[in-house]
Amino acid sequence: MKAIWNDTVIAESDDTVVVEGNHYFPESSVKRDYLMPSNTRTTCSWKGTAQYYNLLVDGNANPDAVWYYAEPKEAAAQIKGRVAFWNGVQVVE
Repeated sequence: MKAIWNDTVIAESDDTVVVEGNHYFPESSVKRDYLMPSNTRTTCSWKGTAQYYNLLVDGNANPDAVWYYAEPKEAAAQIKGRVAFWNGVQVVE
């Protein structure tokens, strides 16, 4: 699977975990040069607290397009150490 935004591959892995239709990529598969910190946090009743990154590619920003659960609840343990994408980021095979 590949996560692509602004014609740039942000992450690529054969080892994604699908939860609620979202592919969670291993953190090690993400090109961290494109990630910028975000202060956004959201809460899911069964996964826990999500934290976000902004994407920055060729001077173009995509706020909060990447999320992860640093300490997911037990029911979502399989996504620990993984990130997911949205907000215009294409996830394709």
